[in-house]
Amino acid sequence: METGTDLARRYYDEVVGPLVLGRWPGLPHAAGRLGSGSDVLGLDDPTSRDHDWGLRLTLLVDEPMVEQVDALLDAALPDTFAAFPTRFATTWSPHGPHQVEVASPSGFTASRLGLDATRLLAVDDWLALTGQAVLEVTAGPVFRDTEGGLTAARDRLAWYPDDLWRYAVAVDWARIGQELPFVGRTAERGDDLGSRVVAARLVRVAMHLGFLLERRWPPYAKWFGTVFAALPRAGAVGHDLAAVLAADDWRSREAALCRGLESLHDLQREVGLPTVEDVVVPFFDRPFRGLGPVAATVADAIQDPVVRALPPGVGTVEQWVDDVDVLTDPGRRVAAARGVGQAGTRTP
Repeated sequence: METGTDLARRYYDEVVGPLVLGRWPGLPHAAGRLGSGSDVLGLDDPTSRDHDWGLRLTLLVDEPMVEQVDALLDAALPDTFAAFPTRFATTWSPHGPHQVEVASPSGFTASRLGLDATRLLAVDDWLALTGQAVLEVTAGPVFRDTEGGLTAARDRLAWYPDDLWRYAVAVDWARIGQELPFVGRTAERGDDLGSRVVAARLVRVAMHLGFLLERRWPPYAKWFGTVFAALPRAGAVGHDLAAVLAADDWRSREAALCRGLESLHDLQREVGLPTVEDVVVPFFDRPFRGLGPVAATVADAIQDPVVRALPPGVGTVEQWVDDVDVLTDPGRRVAAARGVGQAGTRTP
């Protein structure tokens, strides 16, 4: 089956590119299959074709040319290409115009991230990013980039600056430490459902930590587990994390979770971040497990004073917000992160 990105490449090469360059030879532009869609992540399948799939393309030009290029395509695109309609309804555009997204580089990155990634980013800009938003700029293939601006923005977004990486890693460990003992404590009180809920929350945080340690942006919920399983090293922890969710008693649940956390801690050592002697420790005199001072150890390695001044344990917007309507709205994400960061230092 031809993938969405394969189709988009042919659409650009055979239709869109010739149309635009025939009208404006030498026009500076970038083209690729970017934005939303399972095909951008390389994960589309036959089910993906039931909505929002088809002849989709992102075309980036200088701001003064956006309206002219869009108007040309609206007037000149054929009705079909490769037996697919060039104009079709989507969940965000039900009236069915052509689905070539024409924008400027700054406008496109702002539409996905809530900020202009063609410039340097401040610390609080980084806090406003979700993995899915970044992937909508960086994951899909670029077919042409005559001026290199899109490529530079994608390079900038490749990963967090080192101290922000340490900050995010420390936050995930802090979140795990806050609730790890509750896996057993809730069950001890006869609340097995509560124990399962706490364990599931911690599995989700542990998986996010695995993405951080692999320096990979996590996608949204539908593809979160699929991409996690494919991570070269953290993905191996999936066996223990699945055992956490399958366990019928809290001791087995806690034991599997602790095995997974110890493996992630080993990975943390491999990638060069600070570690502790014992990541899992007794929780006071109670028969439950707690977490060693791994979060504080990682946070202590942060050198940038702006990052050191960030509130401990809060993190990036996707670490403390769980509402889909916020996480998928760039403006809301940025507004939320501004309240946490209040940091204006620019980072490369």
